[in-house]
Amino acid sequence: MNSLDWAVLIGYFGVMVAIGVWSHKRVDNVSDFFTAGGKMPWWLSGISHHMSGYSAVMFTGYAGIAYTYGVTSFVTWSFPIALGIAIGSKLFAPRINRLRSRLHVASPLEYLKNRYNLSTQQALAWSGMLLKIVDVGAKWAAIATLLSVFTGVTLNQGILITGAITAVYCTIGGLWADALTELGQFVIQLLAGVSMFVAVVLKLNDRHIGFFDAWNQPALHGHGKPLVGPYGTVFLLAFLFIKLFEYNGGMLNQAQRYMATGSAHEAERSARLSSVLWLIWPVVLFFPMWMSPLLVHAQKPDGSDSYGLMTEQLLPHGLLGLVIVGFFSHTMAMCSSDANAIAAVFTRDVAPVLSSRARAWGERSGLVAARVTTLVFLGLSMAVATQVNSPTFKDIITVVIKWVAGLMGPIAIPMMLGLLRPFRRSGPTAALTSWAAGLLAFWLVNYPINWNVSGGVPLQYQVSIPLAVSLVLYIVIGYVKPEETPERLAIIEKLNTDGDGNAAPATPAPAGAGDDVVGAP
Repeated sequence: MNSLDWAVLIGYFGVMVAIGVWSHKRVDNVSDFFTAGGKMPWWLSGISHHMSGYSAVMFTGYAGIAYTYGVTSFVTWSFPIALGIAIGSKLFAPRINRLRSRLHVASPLEYLKNRYNLSTQQALAWSGMLLKIVDVGAKWAAIATLLSVFTGVTLNQGILITGAITAVYCTIGGLWADALTELGQFVIQLLAGVSMFVAVVLKLNDRHIGFFDAWNQPALHGHGKPLVGPYGTVFLLAFLFIKLFEYNGGMLNQAQRYMATGSAHEAERSARLSSVLWLIWPVVLFFPMWMSPLLVHAQKPDGSDSYGLMTEQLLPHGLLGLVIVGFFSHTMAMCSSDANAIAAVFTRDVAPVLSSRARAWGERSGLVAARVTTLVFLGLSMAVATQVNSPTFKDIITVVIKWVAGLMGPIAIPMMLGLLRPFRRSGPTAALTSWAAGLLAFWLVNYPINWNVSGGVPLQYQVSIPLAVSLVLYIVIGYVKPEETPERLAIIEKLNTDGDGNAAPATPAPAGAGDDVVGAP
C-alpha cells in the first residue's frame, strides 16, 4: 500500500463514522436503536440483510476453498444461502416482522418467554450470545489477517483498528447506522468486486487464456466440478438446511432486518431482494478466486492468502485501496449487525432477569445500556479474535464452518419453529431438551467420537448431526408431550394471521418483569 491506498482507507473510515453521527439523530429509544422503529424501507433492509451475511472470511477461508477446489465454494456456500433465504421469505420473514408490529418486542428472542418460558429464553439467549462472541471473533481475525498481508501490521493491531472504528458508528447510531453504512459498503464492494473481476480477465488475456479456456488449464483440473473433496452432496444438503435457519433469523442479526421494515409484506420483499443478491453477486466475487491458481502461488497450505496476494499483484494503487476497503466493508457490516443484535438480547432478555434495576430502565437509561452492551460485546469478540489461530479454535474457517454452523441449529430450532403453527404442540420441554441434546451432540461428534474414528468424522456430519438431533427431538417431544396453552396459541396466531395491522409502537415489559403475554394490554 502507498499513500493513495491509505487515503482511500482512511476516507472510508471517516465516512463510516460520519454516518454513525448522522444516524444518532434518528435514535430516540431502544426500538429505534434495535429495530429502526419499524421505519426502514424494504430495499434498504434487503441490502442490509445481504451485506450483514458477509465478512472477510469470504476473502480468506472461502478464497482458500476456491483456490483448492474451485466452484464448489459457490455451490456449497452462497447458493444454499440464496435458496434458504428465498424459502424463508415466505416462511419466516413475515412472522418475524410481526414480532415487532404485533408483540412489540425489540429483541428476536424476547417473545420466547411467553412462547415457552423464562428458562428457555435464558438458555437460548446465553448460548446465542456466547456463540456470537466466537463467530465475530473469527471475523475480526479474518480481516486482520488480510490487513497484515497489505500493511504488515500485526494481527492484534488489525483487530484493534477495525474493532474500534466499528464500535464508534454502530454504538452511537444503532441499526440505522448499520443499515446505512451497509448501503455504502455495498456500493464500495460493487466497485471493488467489478474492478477485481476486470483485472483478472485482462491478466488472463495477457497470458492468452480465454474466459472459458481457463477451465481447461492443468492448474484448474477438477475446479469446475460443483461438489468435490469434503464438500459433497451430504454437506450441501446439510448446509442448505443450516442456512435456512441461520440466514432467516437463527443468528439474530438477520432477524432484525425483517423486524425493521414497516410491514410483513415489506419484510418478505426485503428477503427476496437479499436472496437474489446472494444468487448473483457472489459469482462476480468468486470468479477471481477460481482463477487464482493460474495467477499466484499461495504461501499458506489452505490457500487463504491467495486472494490477498492476487490483489496486490494485479491492481494499481488507489484501486488496491478500494478493494481493501471492500474487505473491511463486509466484515464491519456483519460484526456491527451482530453487535446490535446481541446488545438487544442482553438488554431486553438477560439484564432484566439479573437485575431489578434493569427492569426499571426508562427510554434514556435503556438506550445507554444498549450502547454500553454493544461496546462490551465488541471488546469480548476482539479478545477472542486474538485466539482464533490457537489450538483451541484452530484456523478461521474451522471456527466459522464447524463451530458456528454446528452450534447454530440447537439454538435456532426452538426460536424459528416456535413461530409456526405446525409446531404449536412443542413447548418448553421440547425446546430445552432439543437445545441441550443438540449441544451435547456437537461435543460428542466433534471431540470424543472424532478422536476415535480413523480419519475423523467427516465435516458434513460434524455440522449437521447437532441440528438433526435438535430438530427430531423438538418435533417428537411436541407430539409425545404437547404443551400448548391458550396463551401460547394466542401468540402463534398473532404471528400467523395475514394482514399487517400494525399497532402503535410500544416498548414491552422486558424478560423477568412479569409473566403476562408480550404485547397484551
